[in-house]
Amino acid sequence: MKKHMALSLGLIAALCFSGHAVYALSIDELTTTYVTSPLNLPSIVEKENGIFESTLGVPVSYSEITSGADQTQALASGDVQLLYAVGATSVILSAANGADIKVLNMYSRAPGAFCLYSKDEALSSPEALRGKTIAGPAGTNLHELLASYLATAGMTLSDVNFVSMGIPESKAALDGGSADVAMLGGAAAYNAEKQGYHLVCNGEGLIKAIIAVAVTGEYAEAHPDVIEKIAEAEALIADQIAADQEAAFETAATYLDLDTDAVKEMAEAYDFSLEISEADKEGFQKTADFMYEAGMIDEPFDVEDLFF
Repeated sequence: MKKHMALSLGLIAALCFSGHAVYALSIDELTTTYVTSPLNLPSIVEKENGIFESTLGVPVSYSEITSGADQTQALASGDVQLLYAVGATSVILSAANGADIKVLNMYSRAPGAFCLYSKDEALSSPEALRGKTIAGPAGTNLHELLASYLATAGMTLSDVNFVSMGIPESKAALDGGSADVAMLGGAAAYNAEKQGYHLVCNGEGLIKAIIAVAVTGEYAEAHPDVIEKIAEAEALIADQIAADQEAAFETAATYLDLDTDAVKEMAEAYDFSLEISEADKEGFQKTADFMYEAGMIDEPFDVEDLFF
């Protein structure tokens, strides 16, 4: 696993009583998304140790929404305030449709971890997928991977029978034969490989597979103290993983129903550094350009305003 990079932290104002710092946070509670797959190690470690709640000092609720489109909808409605692991595709699609969404920092990058699997070894080219039933989560990196793969042969999503469903459900559909191809990542992809399923493609050379952390711009402007505390919590999560990777891998293995060696192997594909690099911004723009060319958004989109 690549080296973690902690966000630079600032200090928020504190009132001191009896030698203890007391923070007057501007919220009473926080609801964040919680997604463990494909291999969302920071989310697993955070929840296992209650790092958001202990750092913010307010109750934290978790919303297990796996679809990127559903995540951004929940953010827009106010049902959740923090998207802790949302794909660049989902962020761009939401913003392009007029939603108020801002990227706070990166979560991960792992193009090789996103895959299309089939039982049929004949499905080894985009052309071979024409008319096939392909299952996977809409509005995600996997969705972009499918569209990008098809585009290499001048095809679009309209050339296949795409059925939107979560990763576990997609794997079950492939196992049961109701889907010809499943869009998989994390434990599901690992298990498909071990079952001897055919790898149609992965994201290498096709997508950047950027996962980010996002809020609404309105929320960020109204609660700068909360944004500061979220950054502090994320740095603590990264530090904890770096300090004891073995414990983090063991915890993830339990959550994902894998053995620890499998988690270690999968983690090699991931970069969990938090800072937004120029390469990340270029990756966002590349994704936005592709989405426009593929007809996923109606107009060209400049990603520069996405970053808080």
